[in-house]
Amino acid sequence: MSERFIVETSARHLHVTEEDLETLFGKGAKLHYKKELSQPGQYACEERVDVVGPKKTLNMSIIGPCRPSTQVEIALTDARTLGVTPPVRESGDVENSAPCKLVGPCGEVELKQGVIAAKRHVHLDPETAEKIGVKDKEIVSVKIDNPGRALVFGDVVIRVSPSFRPAMHIDTDEANAAGCSGEVWGEVVK
Repeated sequence: MSERFIVETSARHLHVTEEDLETLFGKGAKLHYKKELSQPGQYACEERVDVVGPKKTLNMSIIGPCRPSTQVEIALTDARTLGVTPPVRESGDVENSAPCKLVGPCGEVELKQGVIAAKRHVHLDPETAEKIGVKDKEIVSVKIDNPGRALVFGDVVIRVSPSFRPAMHIDTDEANAAGCSGEVWGEVVK
């Protein structure tokens, strides 16, 4: 029997280092919890910043807690709006990615790299990964069985950790292609 998991739309957002947070929001700045996200310990913050590209500016939410490197995660439609060309990568892999400027109420941060289009992925705990028969970093296909817009996403990376809850994350472009709204479920197909 197949093991299904929730499919969530990950809208444009950014992660910041403590140093960049202080540059953007002032000395001693802390992130302020707005709402919990599906992955344990991750939360949307009250803080928002302007992400400035060569063509336009988009205002984005920060996701907490602070990270080792600052990164901006956008859909390819957002990339065209900003005028940047981000690689499709796993979160955290920002080496040689697209540049941008971040503008907060107290300062600016010039990112020489850090803008990516997040690779679609499935978070799984080890027990669920074993039931499905997949391993960490495995590349799979996931069927989204949504009436009128059912499709199979290829090139989906599996991420396994004891701290994860089962959920697939896709960006807004991918969610629109699959007609995702409300509760949507997916399953690995082999």
